[in-house]
Amino acid sequence: MNAKAKSIVYWTTTILVAFFMSGGLSQIWQYRANPHGVVPELGYPMYFFAILGIWKALGAIAILVPGFPRLKEWAYAGIFFDLTGAAASCAAVGGYGAYGFHVIAPLIITGFLMVSWWLRPPGRVVGVLFPSKNGGLA
Repeated sequence: MNAKAKSIVYWTTTILVAFFMSGGLSQIWQYRANPHGVVPELGYPMYFFAILGIWKALGAIAILVPGFPRLKEWAYAGIFFDLTGAAASCAAVGGYGAYGFHVIAPLIITGFLMVSWWLRPPGRVVGVLFPSKNGGLA
């Protein structure tokens, strides 16, 4: 894949992930309307979703802004845990939705997230994932 195609795929997947994560702001407003409620399907209290909403919005911002490579690594990890946890929570309680939507959709977004993380530009990378042994000799 050439550099231009890599950049296009990176920004497309990153913007898609940020778009879906910024939807967490709606969770904050839902909490304000019903702060003591419980999400019946999952059994989580509403304040849990308000907390997640704030962190999701901050994570979306973190993966978009330039600089701060360490913060980006944490944001990618947090978004990964959020999305896979959402899929697992829905699967555990049988809250699949039509055709397994509530399990499959977070996993698809997780795929976008992984592509975004893998194709990120060198300036957004922290260190080396797998350091070479023997001074770089393979």
